[in-house]
Formats: sequence, structure tokens, C-alpha cells
Amino acid sequence: MSTPVADSTNRLAWLLEDLEIAGVRFAVLLSEDGLRIAHSRGITKDDAERFAAAASGLRSLGKALGEFCGGPGNVVRQNMTEYDDGMIMITAAGQGALLGVSTTPDVDVALVAHRMNELAGRVGREIGSAPRRGGVQ
Repeated sequence: MSTPVADSTNRLAWLLEDLEIAGVRFAVLLSEDGLRIAHSRGITKDDAERFAAAASGLRSLGKALGEFCGGPGNVVRQNMTEYDDGMIMITAAGQGALLGVSTTPDVDVALVAHRMNELAGRVGREIGSAPRRGGVQ
């Protein structure tokens, strides 16, 4: 990843400041269909866009597996994937919006999850993003 620079298309980055805690590399606010809405310091716009697309895909996989954790219609609340060098955490953040975070391996997972849920609850209406619709309306 390259060095982050100022980005005029990142006006909502201030919403992610609550997630600037020890062990969090960066946070990305994205639409459910994988478009970057905002990103924190620590990631470039291009990388945030790639992260948003991948996080949306991971979220879709989580939805597909819901029935195996209680039955059809079981709603996914959070995705947490652990890697050798950290975690990716994704949670709903308003209508049609998601919040994704990348962490280091030594992060306080409970604290990050708590902050993510607080942020999603507090600003869900502001960051909600309606799903894209195909065709002309």
C-alpha cells in the first residue's frame, strides 16, 4: 500500500476518528454493494476502494452462511476474519452501509467491536446508503 494523501472525495472521514485506537490500521465506510464512502488515515483512496469491494464480498459470504447458524433468514451482524497478521471486522452501519476495519494481531477485539457498534448506532442515519438500482428511473 502506498502513502495516504488528502482526498476531497473523503469528506466523511471524520466519522471514523473514533476508531483511531491502538491496533487499528484503518477503517473504511462502504456501501453494501462495495463502493467506498469514506476512509480513515492509514489507507489510500485506491486501497480503500479495493478494500470496500472485497469487504462487500466477504459480507455477502457471511449472509450466505447464515442459515447454517440458526436457519433461513438468519441475519449476519458482524464478520470477523482472522489472519496471521491481524483481523478484518465488518459490521452494518446504517441502511445499505457497512463499516470495515483492519487490525493488527494484538488488538483488543472487544474494544474495536464495541467502538464499531457505537459508531454504527450513532451515525447510521448519516452514513446510510441506499442500494444502487439498475436501469433508468
